[in-house]
Amino acid sequence: MTTAPQIDVSTLSFEKAVEELEAIVSALERGDVALDKSIEIYERGEALKKHCEALLNAAENRIEKIRLDRAGKPAGVEPLDGA
Repeated sequence: MTTAPQIDVSTLSFEKAVEELEAIVSALERGDVALDKSIEIYERGEALKKHCEALLNAAENRIEKIRLDRAGKPAGVEPLDGA
C-alpha cells in the first residue's frame, strides 16, 4: 500500500472507493503489511465499505418502476421495492 495522503472517504465515487477497498483487501490477504499498518488500513477499509453501502442504498432509493394502468399504459412511477 502506498503512503500517499488519504482522501476523505466521503468524497470518493463508488468506483474509486471500491478500487481502494479491493487494494486493501489484497494487501491484507497477502499478509505483507506490518501489524500496525494492517490495523490502520483495515479501519480505512471499514470506512470505505460503509461509504459504498451508503452510496448503493441511495442509488436503490432513486430507482423507480413504471406503474401501468388497466389498459397497460404508463400511469406513473413507484419505488422499485413497492414500499
